[in-house]
Amino acid sequence: MYPSDTTRSGPHRLRTSDTEREQVAEILRAAMTEGRLTLEEGEERLGQVYAAKFRDELAPLTADLPDNGRRALAATPEAQAATRRGVRRHAGFVATLALFLTALWALSGAHFFWPAIPLVFLVMGLMRHARYGRYRAEYGYRHHVAPWNAPTYR
Repeated sequence: MYPSDTTRSGPHRLRTSDTEREQVAEILRAAMTEGRLTLEEGEERLGQVYAAKFRDELAPLTADLPDNGRRALAATPEAQAATRRGVRRHAGFVATLALFLTALWALSGAHFFWPAIPLVFLVMGLMRHARYGRYRAEYGYRHHVAPWNAPTYR
């Protein structure tokens, strides 16, 4: 579920998908692993997640967790491994492009090392990716909402 999605209540409620249920279940499992939820409470909430038919039934299940449980989800080994894979792939792309631009510079015979200009921006993007990782919603375009319009904005 993304913050920009409307979770209408009343006669025009939006039905939830298996993917959304699984995302909330993963958040609850991570919160149980972290110790924020007891085993009984976590199992009860997991039962409610899998019984939910509408989106507005999912939101209250993670409302009392920090950052709606997204922070715990980012600390799971699977999420950290996915972030490392993404950073490695990004670094490989930057290295390949750096070699290609350096080869173009060598073939052009230019005195000024012009590939330094695009490489600076490519390395800055790589450093940003390595620092912020994958699950920092405020640094991604996945949610399609401005930070000041997000429900968590204070």
